[in-house]
Amino acid sequence: MSRAFARRFEVATTGRDQMLDVTRQVREVVQASGIRDGLVCVFVAHSTAALSVSEYEPGLVQDIRITAERLAAEHADYAHNRLNADDNAHSHLRSLVIGPSVTVPLVDGALTLGTWQRIVLLDFDTHPRTRTLWVQVLGE
Repeated sequence: MSRAFARRFEVATTGRDQMLDVTRQVREVVQASGIRDGLVCVFVAHSTAALSVSEYEPGLVQDIRITAERLAAEHADYAHNRLNADDNAHSHLRSLVIGPSVTVPLVDGALTLGTWQRIVLLDFDTHPRTRTLWVQVLGE
């Protein structure tokens, strides 16, 4: 019989293209669910942050800043900034391209991540924030 279990957790971030490994927190939710086989969906409830699966090592943590700038330059002329007297259009665009969620298969109680893969939160906003992440585990 299939079940669903959901829980949220918060992460303090500094913004400015910060990459954080949230795999440990996701695993804690999976363990609390008691579900052994199914799918794990992780969702960040903010429009200037994104989630992905990536290796988490110092070089990539630095490289995300370079890549994000190429994706949506911080100081370009964006309508969002002009119309809203804001400074974070690039943050919204970066998040939009990468996306707010990841789904990982759950097999025998374990996330099926590769050897070096981690679930990473990317915070593209221009200032520190507290980010809310939802984890939903579906299965049996």
